[in-house]
Amino acid sequence: MAHFSIPFETNDNQTLTYHEAIACYEKMAAAYPASFKLTKVGSTDSGEPLHVAVLNMSGEFDPEKIRKSGKRILLINNGIHPGEPEGIDATVLLLRDYLEKPALQKALEHLVIVVIPVYNVDGCLNRGSYSRANQDGPEAYGFRGNARNYDLNRDFIKCDSRNARTFNQIFTTWLPDIFVDNHTSNGADYQYTMTLIATQHNKLEAPLGQFLEETMLPELYADMKGRNWEMIPYVDSPKETPDSGITGFCDYGRYSTGYAALWNSIGFMPETHMLKPFKDRVWSTYHFMDAVVQFMSRHIPEIRDARAKAWENTRSKQDFVLDYAMDQKKHDSITFKGYAAKYKPSEVSGLPRLWYDRSEPYEKQIPYYNYFNPSLTAVKPTAYIIPQAWENVIERLKINGVEMKQLSEAVELETESYFIKDFKTRNAWEGHYYHSAVTFEKKALKRKFSKGDFVIFTNQNANRYLLETLEPNAPDSWLAWNFFEPVLMQKEYFSDYVFEDLAAQFLKENPLVKAELDAKRKAEPEFAADAAAQLDWVYRQSPWYEPTHRMYPVARLEKLGNLHLR
Repeated sequence: MAHFSIPFETNDNQTLTYHEAIACYEKMAAAYPASFKLTKVGSTDSGEPLHVAVLNMSGEFDPEKIRKSGKRILLINNGIHPGEPEGIDATVLLLRDYLEKPALQKALEHLVIVVIPVYNVDGCLNRGSYSRANQDGPEAYGFRGNARNYDLNRDFIKCDSRNARTFNQIFTTWLPDIFVDNHTSNGADYQYTMTLIATQHNKLEAPLGQFLEETMLPELYADMKGRNWEMIPYVDSPKETPDSGITGFCDYGRYSTGYAALWNSIGFMPETHMLKPFKDRVWSTYHFMDAVVQFMSRHIPEIRDARAKAWENTRSKQDFVLDYAMDQKKHDSITFKGYAAKYKPSEVSGLPRLWYDRSEPYEKQIPYYNYFNPSLTAVKPTAYIIPQAWENVIERLKINGVEMKQLSEAVELETESYFIKDFKTRNAWEGHYYHSAVTFEKKALKRKFSKGDFVIFTNQNANRYLLETLEPNAPDSWLAWNFFEPVLMQKEYFSDYVFEDLAAQFLKENPLVKAELDAKRKAEPEFAADAAAQLDWVYRQSPWYEPTHRMYPVARLEKLGNLHLR
């Protein structure tokens, strides 16, 4: 092909615009049609499509056929935060090198590289020079929010954006073995250009977590050091400076690497340091991606076998961990190369302010807290059943390739049903009033379901995704993200003066309820002094209280009964 260059190569403080980036991919696809293909997939909130590029030296571009051939799949995602654009430029340079240099292509003998050139197309088109106040270059870049001002790295489960819905479809179509999502950091100053968030190994299905911890990470860290791009785990400190230690990242499904873990994909979020020159950030990103390619090429059988076993475990196991808590009493010690943290009077406020003295670099051992213990678990049911009315949930299940059946006739079933008791609500965050600390009561209940309602058996690859979205107390459940909000509100109530007589008659006819009321008054003086609270309590014990108030719509099935499905 006629070699093309990108602006970065003549001015290393420049990053590609969206249209320049896509033009590069079009040139590669035109020059190498037998090994490189660019397609448009779905849509984004900007109205532009997402593009997917595939580099496969054998010329097969169908994901299902590629998986059946035994080749491993690497998926690279760029520009989720377009103000952090290193991956956009570095990936073009990497792909160009693999296409132009036959010596590199042996690494691709059993490996396919799939790339989303720019994920947040919307933000990439919203170009400026001031939104990243803490960052050294490039001169102009995109904006973090998408066209609807969503942070797409909080949207992988809830899928408010068309970007995320399209991404879900792309991801579950390709089901990559390894996933790389390129970013730039914020935070402390230190000597490293590249830091790394890897999928929290606890969250990966066995034996993938062990493979990541014992084989992949040590080799990647060693390789990057040998390339003179020494890495450190992402610098997230519980205190103001990292001297006292850094912590691992337990990535939920709302984040890219957490979403990847739901599909038994090892995820990486390379985070280049914001204060290093853009040139260094691009080349460190290039070398990290190349290190991943080279690692995969050396470990094809191990990746294949570990993932096959992980899928088998996902389909067959009963107990699932929904959340983890960091073990504060256990940590490793790692070498950290930082700069002395000091304080001086602020020229703005006159009060002490933090600064890092680059004339005083240091190297010392610091704690690294990266041990997590299960804090929330669930046992999978034989199946879930979801009324068809909840179309927003059904749509997301479909785009994630979840296997579902529909009732071919109405039926009454024995279910295990949740009633939501309590939760905490966060103020407006990413378009939602997010719920956490959800508690519920579980009841055995006969429920009627209609023809067309959806039955989902839990013997499939999507099990992790199902448990972490359908169990209401999971951190990224659809209850947490307000998809089932209407059931939390009562639709009927009473007028006090009318219900007083009904309540009195009800208590006469139900002496056990009356005895429970008397005991509650005796034990709780405030309740005893509150007539409205007592009347409400009686109402909730009575047949007039609506039985579906706070009943979680998704039911769990153990005994399938006489199900007729289509």
